[in-house]
Amino acid sequence: MVRIYFATDVHGSDHVWRKWLSVPSFHKADILILAGDLTGKAIVPIVKQSDGTYSSKIFGREWKLKDEKEIEEMEKRISFTGYYPLVCTTEDTTELARDKRKLTDLFHEMIGNRVKQWMDLLVEKVDTKKTMVIVMPGNDDDLLIDPVIQSYEDKGVIYPLNKVVNLCYDFEMISMDFTNPTPWDTPRECSEEFLEKKLRTEFERVHNYSKTICNFHCPPFGSRLDMAPKLTKDLMPIYVLGKVVMVHVGSKAVKKIEKEYQPMLGLHGHIHESYASDYVGKTLVVNPGSEYTEGILRGFIIDLNEKGIERWWKVEG
Repeated sequence: MVRIYFATDVHGSDHVWRKWLSVPSFHKADILILAGDLTGKAIVPIVKQSDGTYSSKIFGREWKLKDEKEIEEMEKRISFTGYYPLVCTTEDTTELARDKRKLTDLFHEMIGNRVKQWMDLLVEKVDTKKTMVIVMPGNDDDLLIDPVIQSYEDKGVIYPLNKVVNLCYDFEMISMDFTNPTPWDTPRECSEEFLEKKLRTEFERVHNYSKTICNFHCPPFGSRLDMAPKLTKDLMPIYVLGKVVMVHVGSKAVKKIEKEYQPMLGLHGHIHESYASDYVGKTLVVNPGSEYTEGILRGFIIDLNEKGIERWWKVEG
């Protein structure tokens, strides 16, 4: 029996990443996968005030910080939820607000630095000779992180895009970071038509569809894996009788391809609210969901034997 632990959508959370690194020892996983949306969404300034104290606005309140110890604690608190802390002056924030190019360059630098720190921690904490480790970007991730991940392949970390990965027995995994269009115009999204072509290219790499595992960041449309709040033009959730209206937002191309080829397993993420398993025809599909802002690691454990999937279940902690 071989055990897969699959997680996704950590979005820069230091706390969730560190929990994921403990999975091989805690859950006895043989294969450790983190597939998509590794990076955070924003910089949070910690601004020096005229009286020498510092101030930071996050979590719906303003935090006043008196000394280095409180500043360090605030940096950890910000990193915990996936953002990037920046200790700076009022002049720095004014300049960054005025110079969008400089702000973007800084954001990219902070993204790259954290991914590198994470990869260093990964090869320090996880024995990649005993545990197969797979790390993949998702639609929210800038292309700059790909070479960072790839630079650790000689240390045993697998970057799975544009290749077939033999997980165990004769089960082959193919991967896809792109999704169908989103309201946020993320770095890795495309039309359903182009996504279908990309997915067909991946299936051309494998030998036996029934023994294929699809590590596709986007879930199939119309399943239990792709329910998200319906949004207004201002990207605000729509409520009816005090309840959020939920709609299917996954990929029709992914559904079409999985229904046609009927792979053994579909590993998906992207839609944080849809923590579920389902079937597309005979294909088992799972989405661990995400609660990265709360520091919660969500995952699916899938046990495989020579014949296929032996059992699976959701875990979180």
